[in-house]
Amino acid sequence: MMWVFFRKAISRSGLQHLAPVHKPMTPITNGPSKEMRTSVDWTETAVNGEHLWLETSCSGELCYLGEDTCVLKTAKSAPRRKCAACKIVVHTACIEQLDKINFHCKPTFREGGSRCLRDNMLRHHWVHRRRQEGKCRQCGKSFQQKFFHSKEIVAISCSWCKQAFHNKVTCFQLHQIEELCSLGAHAGVIVPPSWIIKVRKPQSSFKNSTRRKKRTSFKRRTSKKGTDESKWRPFMLKPLPSPLMKPVLVFVNPKSGGNQGTKVLQMFMWILNPRQVFDLSQGGLREALELYRKVPNLRILACGGDGTVGWILSALDELGMTPHPPVAVLPLGTGNDLARTLNWGGGYTDEPVSKVLCQVEDGSVVQLDRWNLQVERSPAQPEEGTQKLPLNVFNNYFSLGFDAHVTLEFHESREANPEKFNSRFRNKMFYAGAAFSDFLQRSSRDLSKHVRVVVSASHTHTRTACK
Repeated sequence: MMWVFFRKAISRSGLQHLAPVHKPMTPITNGPSKEMRTSVDWTETAVNGEHLWLETSCSGELCYLGEDTCVLKTAKSAPRRKCAACKIVVHTACIEQLDKINFHCKPTFREGGSRCLRDNMLRHHWVHRRRQEGKCRQCGKSFQQKFFHSKEIVAISCSWCKQAFHNKVTCFQLHQIEELCSLGAHAGVIVPPSWIIKVRKPQSSFKNSTRRKKRTSFKRRTSKKGTDESKWRPFMLKPLPSPLMKPVLVFVNPKSGGNQGTKVLQMFMWILNPRQVFDLSQGGLREALELYRKVPNLRILACGGDGTVGWILSALDELGMTPHPPVAVLPLGTGNDLARTLNWGGGYTDEPVSKVLCQVEDGSVVQLDRWNLQVERSPAQPEEGTQKLPLNVFNNYFSLGFDAHVTLEFHESREANPEKFNSRFRNKMFYAGAAFSDFLQRSSRDLSKHVRVVVSASHTHTRTACK
């Protein structure tokens, strides 16, 4: 076998997880003693190489550890977890065993105190695969596919660049274990881990204070930069400008499009650096934009409906980012009027996210007209009504009257009962019912008597302007 030949070299390289491990049976437990990470950790306690565990229904898929190390090899229906970043599947009770065989997930950042050039270089993250699509990078032959899950490791692939090789000495060479990774076909949009730096927290001990008294000039420089503890952030970015790089910052609204948002979030974490993919239901939109605001050629991908896109655009306006990063849209909502206007389509049809990233990277940038509303009370009207509108910014694809009322009714109903709007078909049925009801009631029939549109300082009749 190939691994007998590579065992010593693998041990020296620190990639012990690539070799089979023979250890005594570990007592079966109900799960890992430490907390399983299910989302990216942005705190000071973040550990590089942590897996992002998701619940999975892959009950028939074999545990990544194999028969030699798996503590539940005889249990066929034991709960399993799948890592969103490297796509390995293990029993929940076997997660702790991954640390014992030194198999970590792909690195997403680097430590700030590391000055060694070797530590800042990105290497392949090799993973065993018992099933693998595509062809071998070395011999060009397809990987053997079986109807049932095989216990045999058929391929070795990198979770960064997605290169895959047969588990044979003739295909996977010894020197490839330590090779640098190019990040593959999407290298131009992936944020390299070397750009994201975990910053050490400033020390406030008596010993450090005496050192600062001796170096007053250094103290003044650092105080101007705001390195005090109140302004400290666990992570910072140091990008390397390149005309070939167009990093994409992905924001996903899991509530959009039924269950599509969650699936899209997981797919982007697999292809990109998980630290450039953000779940909007967890918050952190403004913090993410502030972290990436100095990245050259930055592009943003908004995965959601028109409301999600408007939320991101408003956050960009508040931060005043210059230059303003272009925003692409992956339509996951129901109406998706803005996505249609910008030629991103009326809905996501489960096309590969790899294709979407290519479109974002190569897409041309156009201007979008956004209006800021300033409302003044009419002197001819009594002192009744609201003093402030719920929204004061809108995009130029706005509408008045019938269709706008139906859209508002759908939005308010979904906010009140989100569990009833978990499928695109059901959402469209609600649209149809609300539109039919509003059409019969004719709630907007007298709109032209109350609204006056002024375009280029000239009055325009509402009925004519809103055809």
